[in-house]
Amino acid sequence: MKKTEIDYWITAMLDSCKDVSDLNITVGKTLQVEAAGILEPVQVMPPVHELTPFQTEVFALNIIGNNQRLLRNLAETGSCDLSYSLGQDVRFRVNVFSQKGHYTTILRKLETKVPSLESMDFPACFAKMATELNGLILFTGATGTGKTTSLAALVDRINKERSVHVITLEDPIEYVHSQQKATLNQRELGNDFDTFASGMRAALRQAPKVILVGEMRDRETLEIALTAAETGHIVLSTLHTIDAGQTINRILGMFDESEQLQIRHRLVDTIRWVVGQRLLPKVGGGRIAAMEILCTSLRVKDLIMNGESEDRTYYNVISEGAVSDMRTFDQHILKLYSRGAITEDSAFQYCSQRSVMGRGIDRLKSVRGEATSGLAGLAMEEKEDDRFK
Repeated sequence: MKKTEIDYWITAMLDSCKDVSDLNITVGKTLQVEAAGILEPVQVMPPVHELTPFQTEVFALNIIGNNQRLLRNLAETGSCDLSYSLGQDVRFRVNVFSQKGHYTTILRKLETKVPSLESMDFPACFAKMATELNGLILFTGATGTGKTTSLAALVDRINKERSVHVITLEDPIEYVHSQQKATLNQRELGNDFDTFASGMRAALRQAPKVILVGEMRDRETLEIALTAAETGHIVLSTLHTIDAGQTINRILGMFDESEQLQIRHRLVDTIRWVVGQRLLPKVGGGRIAAMEILCTSLRVKDLIMNGESEDRTYYNVISEGAVSDMRTFDQHILKLYSRGAITEDSAFQYCSQRSVMGRGIDRLKSVRGEATSGLAGLAMEEKEDDRFK
């Protein structure tokens, strides 16, 4: 199999259906693409009914090329990350990994157009985030929920409106920003720096005002990010957590008991915003983002310092913080349901507290003169959706 054949497969997969997000090359399956969260088979000529181990290995090795670092990572850790371009028009974020002795390749299609806050219809508070002068702004959620897109839109706003030096540390670079009012230096893991921690340490000597870190993967990176936030930088990054409250608790959990008081003080001083993201199936096809937003306030700082209790939780504080641009997932999901953007089943499937969602939906139905489902009472038996525990 030659590179031209691989590019033919990729082109055929992209053209197979609308809104392709991922390409999946797995032994024992045909070529597959993911669109709107569903895997679909792809037909090519000559036909590929079941990919062989040889085919998937040749595909993976051609994607990696002669990059010795990536080949070493694949051999030593069982996976590697890279970017791949199909001509000048299409770019992918790629992960190659081994499973049962065979190679699987997943290609995530990247948007070539940098998103803007306006084009993505983000909440108005995102514009406030782009004006922050220091502190930590975190985007959280599962893989593929749009965290990178949100960060790119924030950087785009900063790029258009502020004359500052911006350094990004990415794995890999997904959105390529043009030079506008800001000065941007985009660095890619493996090619420009070896770890996020070392990239962060170097960034502190490179005179940026804004630092984007692709992911807070370890305690060392987080500690350097906190130092940067404390010394006049705005730090943008992501964490794989399910909501704002868990984000704070996950950060605290990275540190020993003897360090808890100090780290709580540091978080109080540095956390500015935490945005959680979930993608829900949209009525009529496609997906739509639900966002939970936490902004620091006196009540939030008190929770960071003293922890949660039965009647004092991040959920409660966020739900009562509309005046500070805060909202819970459930409040946003209920709004999406009220607009007809999602179904009732999706609202219950993706919410954080089923009892809250049940009461909200029954109130909406009552106002509309519809028969209530009784789901509110049923939902009381299950306070939190097991899907997100």
